[in-house]
Amino acid sequence: MKRACSLSTTKNHSLTCALHPAFKKKYMRMNKITPLILLLLLVLVVSSCKFSKLLKSTDNEKKYAAAVKLYEEKNYSRAQQLFDQLSTAMKATDKAERIFYYYAYSYYYMKEYTMASYYFKRYSNNFPNLPTAEECNFMSAYCNYLNSPEYSLDQTSTKDAIRDLQLFINVYPKSTRVNECNDLIDKLRAKLELKAFRIAKMYYRMDDYLAAITSLNSILKDYPDTQRKEEILFLIFKSNNKFAQESIESKKKERLLKAIASYNDLATLYPQSQYLDEAKSLKTKSQKELDLQVSSKNK
Repeated sequence: MKRACSLSTTKNHSLTCALHPAFKKKYMRMNKITPLILLLLLVLVVSSCKFSKLLKSTDNEKKYAAAVKLYEEKNYSRAQQLFDQLSTAMKATDKAERIFYYYAYSYYYMKEYTMASYYFKRYSNNFPNLPTAEECNFMSAYCNYLNSPEYSLDQTSTKDAIRDLQLFINVYPKSTRVNECNDLIDKLRAKLELKAFRIAKMYYRMDDYLAAITSLNSILKDYPDTQRKEEILFLIFKSNNKFAQESIESKKKERLLKAIASYNDLATLYPQSQYLDEAKSLKTKSQKELDLQVSSKNK
């Protein structure tokens, strides 16, 4: 069996290696790649040095031209650094509007939506009479929409987005973006509804029936067009029914009546409900118990 490499020791104990042919070929390829990598590193270093000098420069016109060029090349990180300096240095010039515009969009393209929303709003406040003010007002709200997290997390950004999108509709009722705003609001409201529904179900699973009833009724009030109405009415009935069953005797009759009333709401609105068989069985038991309550009081 051939050895891939052989070792021989010289007087100063250096090692020499007879390379396997396949390894030699790989080593030669690496040698060819190394100069290319070095060249790329050199270009990066030179570019970094030039940009560092540009940041320290007092030539704002040169900075502005470079910032726009970097922005157009989609190098938003570097463009943003220059626009950040220029937003103060050229605040009183005719280029201020473009600087703020590019600055907001650089945050947007870097997916820093909180900052983007802030600067889009600032642009529309600073330049309210320009046609781009409408666009930036929308973008401010849209960034909040993009910043809205999944339903299980804090929904402050979601509520901010709904507020800003609705404000946009109020300010620009004839805008071509109104339909898009309404669609975005519907998606955000659906997320808030889902969160509220999951919380209500959690209360039910924890046997906190009064909290479940309150939460479920709030959903019907806040989201009257909910697609979950049938299930919500069923859960309201089950919660009322279980709440009544666990009540003290002095409260049981009143709560059994509420349970039966909530069953009637479900049966009236959804006579073919998938939940009706289970609901009817529970309602029959509650009705029997209510009848016993009434008869015992009449004796």
